[in-house]
Amino acid sequence: MYGSDSVNDDSERTAFRKTEKKYKLYYDSSSKSSKKKKQPRPVDLSEVIDFKAISESFDRNGDLRAGVSKLECPFDRPVFCLDDCPGFYFIPAALSIEQQCRWIKESLMSFPQPPNRTNHNAIYGAIHNLFNAAKNRQVLVKDETAPAEDDSVSVDINSQNHRWACLEELDSSVNGDSCKSVSASVLLRKLRWSTLGLQFDWSKRSYNVSLPHNKIPDALCQLAKKMAAPAMAVGEEFQPEAAIVNYFGSGDMLGGHLDDMEADWSKPIVSMSLGCKAIFLLGGKSRNDEPLAMFLRSGDIVLMSGEARERFHGVPRIFTDTEHAEIGSLEKQFSDEDDSCYLEYIKTSRININIRQVF
Repeated sequence: MYGSDSVNDDSERTAFRKTEKKYKLYYDSSSKSSKKKKQPRPVDLSEVIDFKAISESFDRNGDLRAGVSKLECPFDRPVFCLDDCPGFYFIPAALSIEQQCRWIKESLMSFPQPPNRTNHNAIYGAIHNLFNAAKNRQVLVKDETAPAEDDSVSVDINSQNHRWACLEELDSSVNGDSCKSVSASVLLRKLRWSTLGLQFDWSKRSYNVSLPHNKIPDALCQLAKKMAAPAMAVGEEFQPEAAIVNYFGSGDMLGGHLDDMEADWSKPIVSMSLGCKAIFLLGGKSRNDEPLAMFLRSGDIVLMSGEARERFHGVPRIFTDTEHAEIGSLEKQFSDEDDSCYLEYIKTSRININIRQVF
């Protein structure tokens, strides 16, 4: 869903697509000098719903903006709803700064680890310890002299089928004319998604329970169960079975889509935002319905269940500039030298963990 510019002419004219383009990052092309740093084109954010401001206003005087309600439920923090979108819940600042840092680290260190799959599997196979390799400035090398694969044998494209290995530098034993290499830091920046728990087969748009996988960590399961509670029926408990972790860099976007592969749409998707601030679009059941835009900050949680699961949604923009990223608390928390690698990454990135009950 990244690179969603490759769409047909009809979708270019939809209300959802027009709103995506309104908020998408474009650079000002007025500067003729290539030596000058490109400047983001100004964007009007006056119509973007800001649940942080809504929550602060409610705490001060009990006021809520039109179309927004506060859910009356036994929960330990405010939960806001949209009157015209049953099943949508927004929990501002739901995660403590310590929780945010923990799951940023897990998302970079643990979640992309095999047998979990990432967008790199199709080309590079299973890459172990990608974040550490990038931190240590290693390169990934493929030996082209490796025996060719038998085309008559069915091979899982997501398994390790290539002779790729991380090296400190190009080994002299590998012939320079017969190998390809790529920096681990480049691959880290091109990491777009990883999956944990039950694995999602993107080519078939379905879950493949036969694929090996790591279980969702117990701590993340318990957190998801707690956060899902406002969207669950009385007496029911959310069962985390799969998660998709999305990684965004500057200029990345997640095009309008539906999350419709789970069996029971009455169960929520629990969506955790980490890192740089983003704009989230929540549309209707058709791309022709004009979407609402809202800010997502690090620590916010969105729940989508029931009717909200039938609505197109996406992320057209993340903010990586100092004025709008709003990651000051993360910068302080990652100020130790040992955490500098996480800070370097998250200063220009956003991570989104989407946890689902599949069956």
